[in-house]
Amino acid sequence: MPQPLHFNAFVMNTTSHIHHGQWRRPDAGQGEFNDVNTWIGLAQTLEAAKFDGMFFADVTGLYGDADADFDVYVREGLQIPSNDPTVLLGALAVKTTNIGLALTSNVAQNHPFNFARQVSTLDHISGGRIAWNIVTGVQDNGARNFGLDQLTDHAERYEWAQEYVDVTYKLWEGSWDEGALLKDKERGIFSDPSKIHKIYHEGKRYRVEGPHLPSPSAQRTPVLYQAGSSASGRAFAARNAEAVFIISANPDIAALQIADTRRQAVEFGRNPEDIKFFQGLSFIIGETEEDAQAKAEEYDQYVSVDGYLAHAAIVDKTGRVYPADTPLSAVDTNTMKGFQEWVSKAITDREPVVGDLAKLQAQNTRVVGTPEQIADELKKWQAAGVDGINVINWVIPGSFEEFADKVMPVLRERGLAQTEYAPGPLRQKLFGTGRLNDRHPAAKYRGAFASGPDSWEAADAARAAQNSGIVSAGA
Repeated sequence: MPQPLHFNAFVMNTTSHIHHGQWRRPDAGQGEFNDVNTWIGLAQTLEAAKFDGMFFADVTGLYGDADADFDVYVREGLQIPSNDPTVLLGALAVKTTNIGLALTSNVAQNHPFNFARQVSTLDHISGGRIAWNIVTGVQDNGARNFGLDQLTDHAERYEWAQEYVDVTYKLWEGSWDEGALLKDKERGIFSDPSKIHKIYHEGKRYRVEGPHLPSPSAQRTPVLYQAGSSASGRAFAARNAEAVFIISANPDIAALQIADTRRQAVEFGRNPEDIKFFQGLSFIIGETEEDAQAKAEEYDQYVSVDGYLAHAAIVDKTGRVYPADTPLSAVDTNTMKGFQEWVSKAITDREPVVGDLAKLQAQNTRVVGTPEQIADELKKWQAAGVDGINVINWVIPGSFEEFADKVMPVLRERGLAQTEYAPGPLRQKLFGTGRLNDRHPAAKYRGAFASGPDSWEAADAARAAQNSGIVSAGA
């Protein structure tokens, strides 16, 4: 029997996330995203269907030219208005039991000390079911919202991200030793002071003394997602990620990206299977192939071309949007480099242009067919090295309800979807262990602060040497 694939619902706390214009359909409920019951109901539906996780995307600003008008985004509901997923996860955690809950958080939007505290709190509330999608941002407007003039240089953003995660690793893994929390009422000792440590982090961007204020949660460090597909992003993922979200045009391109990232993971002292890969796909499901094609035509009637083009806008290094007919070979940008790479690999019979990114986003990540045909296609993705699928919706909750009712039973019959949840925290469900393995860089901080500054200085020196390799690989 094959190994089951993992399934996440890929969503965003907004009206128009990926498939623009679909919110206008009569059966679309995503316009009610402000209502917490919209998300609670969806989370419970997904958990009943044994989805592994609910993966929330997020942004901190508008796409495109930060100095131009933003009318198209407001008209389309294209990720504005949108709400913070981190807050929402607290509500979902207390209304579910097993499903993983993944949040996206940009390294620019929250200080690592505060972010680490928030995530530990969520992991406590959820019983160890939190994941973090580590992102560095793609929008000049988002950078300006946090006091920067524009988006930081691409390679420098990943240096920034490395220091950011290092601070969180120190807090989650090193600040509290095992057995520090006592709750000893007889002796009047709640925690053992000899087992709780300041981290004394000093780096290019952050000075954090510590200690971590929350006690260790079930996972300590949340499951670590990453979505960068550029050279710098793949190097960062190879070093840090436990799961990588990809949107490849076909299984062959996915196989190349997966092989490259896993090769680099081995160079960083990890095993290839330490990282799982999730391909983003949307589905149009029919009782027959003809029925599915007819539904696809119906869906296409609601497509907003303006929405797709605005979402896929690529800006130059001065912040101006490239016209849709600009050859990709002429593009010099500080963002969306990974998407440019896979578009160039997907289109080989002519010179790809900027507008192709929107077309591929709309068409190449959707699977149209019967449940049996969809299962056949997912098997091809699995053969390419994909471990899971991020299911992209057309409408909420209908897209997920239909997938759960019609496709999941076929997948279970073929051994391609789990029938029950494994016990334990999210990491244990995915990897068989609740804690990060010893090959992960965060593991170096376990016990590193027990003897004071000498220990953490040695850990920082080791990390600096490894970081120089990451910067070189991503240059």
